[in-house]
Amino acid sequence: MKAMHMQQLNANSLESYWMPFTVNRDFKKKPQIITGASGMYYHMSDGHRLLDGIAGLWCVNAGHGHPKIVEAIQKQAAQLDFASSFGLGHPLAFEYASRLTAVAPEGLDHVFFTNSGSEATDTALKLALAYHHARGEGQRQRIVGRQRGYHGVGFGGLSAAGMGPHKKQFGMLLPGAAHMPHTHDPARNAFSRGQPDHGAEIADALEQMLQTFDPSTVAAVIVEPIAASTGVLIPPVGYLERLRKICTRHGILLIFDEVVTGFGRLGRPFAADRFGVTPDLIAIAKGMTNGAVPMGGVISSNKIYETLMEIAPQGAVEFSHGYTYSGHPLACAAGLATLNVYLDEGVFEKAATIEPVWQEQAHSLKGLPGVVDIRNLGLLAGIELGEDVASGKVMAKKVYEFCFERGVMVRPVANTIVLSPPLVISETEIDMLFSAIAAGLKTL
Repeated sequence: MKAMHMQQLNANSLESYWMPFTVNRDFKKKPQIITGASGMYYHMSDGHRLLDGIAGLWCVNAGHGHPKIVEAIQKQAAQLDFASSFGLGHPLAFEYASRLTAVAPEGLDHVFFTNSGSEATDTALKLALAYHHARGEGQRQRIVGRQRGYHGVGFGGLSAAGMGPHKKQFGMLLPGAAHMPHTHDPARNAFSRGQPDHGAEIADALEQMLQTFDPSTVAAVIVEPIAASTGVLIPPVGYLERLRKICTRHGILLIFDEVVTGFGRLGRPFAADRFGVTPDLIAIAKGMTNGAVPMGGVISSNKIYETLMEIAPQGAVEFSHGYTYSGHPLACAAGLATLNVYLDEGVFEKAATIEPVWQEQAHSLKGLPGVVDIRNLGLLAGIELGEDVASGKVMAKKVYEFCFERGVMVRPVANTIVLSPPLVISETEIDMLFSAIAAGLKTL
């Protein structure tokens, strides 16, 4: 079968691919096709060049097509294309796990590899349940998530998540999931620079929920340190610290979903480092391989790993879970090369250094038409539009289209423009990004 060239793309050739999280009917009437990428830019089939303001999809932290990552994948494909991790091993999986734990928060010393963020969060939830079962507390089956949280699209993560539109087609999902309130409080915290000052007490809702459910029935609490996909909701000062204390007091595991915030998004290896709060499990993906090869994982505390190792009978599988492509050789090669780029080229430090410029540019949009809130931390920002979600959603789409036509890619999420550029973005590119948004807002 001959390769399909751009001039051959038509309505019929587009029909077979059922696109994810996409209005397929609209897209296929007016397709937008990416044909290449380099550095900070995408290249479109019509010759259009786009400044990538969203790092692909929160993941291309070192910029597109980094030569060291490309070379590592090419070399590994020629040497070992696949090896099962079921009862076998290959060197890169062990090497990459060791390198990851070296940059992880202290006490998180074991990695279970998956292939995506969705698989990572489901794996973290299963680890929590298995841990309590091993300790003789199998009654701990309830998972507590948070309103407006996003934890991928597996049944576990979707059950724990708190974004209703993602759930409505799929029935009751898993039983026993409960949800804390979100932290968004625009009445007190609108236009906060960095972490909002007000709202640490929102964490106390967990304590109140535990009085209803009985803490001895709760296995884990799972939260994104920053609720990203819902519009970049920054945790108030002291909020995560309170969650950690409540979970510790009641023997509940705390899971950080760092699929977005991991690998430098906040100027540190993990959000756990930035906030000074260490969870029991960290779900990771996206920035692991710079988006070049699908990969995810869970970084686990020693107590969870050792408990499962010690309780299992001799010769028995300690954790009955895994994926065909767990620790895939190409993914591990990409992950190792990516981590080397991050560390050798000071990518995390560069993100931290340029964060003040990012913050000033984001907040320069205050007062422009439609802007009702601006939220930022690290190289993340959310520009909320409209006095209500419906009107703001229309505005966000218009700004997206305006920017796209002018060579800048942003992401509209409901009534919020979400920004998460590659961490190697320059001051000039930051100015280009926010200038386009400002011009788009002025047309509303």
